[in-house]
Amino acid sequence: MSSSVRSGRSCSRVSCNSSASMTLTYIYAESTAVLGPLATFSEPHSYDLCDKHSARLTVPQGWNVIKQAVDENQSGPSEDDLMAIADAVREVALNSHATTTDVSTTTSQSSVGRRGHLRAVPS
Repeated sequence: MSSSVRSGRSCSRVSCNSSASMTLTYIYAESTAVLGPLATFSEPHSYDLCDKHSARLTVPQGWNVIKQAVDENQSGPSEDDLMAIADAVREVALNSHATTTDVSTTTSQSSVGRRGHLRAVPS
């Protein structure tokens, strides 16, 4: 796997000065580690890894690993990914609007629509 460096970020492993090529994120609630292409921005709860360390990744016993291969020809999310995000946001917005309308007639508290990690906060 060749290193396709999109930024000047280096590997998060101690004493490693190699350029990062993959990003590791943990989903603790599901005991899962996700290793995918280098994230656009450095996040506080994710780890950038070089090719060597991403290939040697091990996780605790009982955990799952999801490895997404780096596609150097793809420059961003696919059309299917964008449509899935748009549909999820649209659904949250519709549910939030319905909930806000129902709640406003019975209570003065504002409502927050929530689906997974996406939120629609009414204005």
